Amino acid sequence: MELTRDLAKQTTLADGNFSPIPQPTKSTRIESLPLTPVDLDGLSWPSIGTKLRLNEGEEEKGERLRKLTSAVQTILECIGEDPNREGLLMTPDRYAQAMMFFSKGYEESIEDIINGAIFEEDYDEMVIVKNIEVFSLCEHHMVPFTGKISIGYIPNRRVLGLSKLARIAEMFSRRLQVQERLTKQIAIALQEILKPQGVAVVMEASHLCMVMRGVQKPGSMTVTSTMLGVFREQAKTREEFLTLIKG
Repeated sequence: MELTRDLAKQTTLADGNFSPIPQPTKSTRIESLPLTPVDLDGLSWPSIGTKLRLNEGEEEKGERLRKLTSAVQTILECIGEDPNREGLLMTPDRYAQAMMFFSKGYEESIEDIINGAIFEEDYDEMVIVKNIEVFSLCEHHMVPFTGKISIGYIPNRRVLGLSKLARIAEMFSRRLQVQERLTKQIAIALQEILKPQGVAVVMEASHLCMVMRGVQKPGSMTVTSTMLGVFREQAKTREEFLTLIKG
């Protein structure tokens, strides 16, 4: 739990209380993330219902699935289908279980993902893991967006196991997301965990909410980036990263 305690200190106020997570309002257009990506339970920016889901027993889990299954059955009825026909008999149950998997990132602990894989190393050149495939759900329409993420950082005598970069990207993508926030969450998490000289994250994705509905433009790609530390401050460092992930 050392990682959680160290990071949690950053949100402690002078009176010993923890600063509240900012709540969005109807007029909010740009979301502001709390300074630390890890709370006392090891969760990363948990939503209001995350801890209820995480701490519930088998009976509560069963009730949650039953409610979700019933909701899917209602959707089938509302679109004009017959939920009792052969091909749809098990669809509500299958979809309920699939949705729990799609959103499993809410209840994953970044401590468990890192699992102590932070190492002291005398290395201060760029570390990049590129083309990490991710799948997420757009929070506006709850349809998928899929793409690839490239992550780079310059260590400050501490390195992270390479697979952990992909696991962190997976954790944040398995939630209802917008691409901009997903990109930023990954970058801030790495910055807080490693305290490196800088972090760079670039994501390129296709959104089915733009392909299957709305503007209906297959082949369109959305690119987002977050640059922290030397990647933001030094153009040459940023250019080197962007060149390497394209190569």
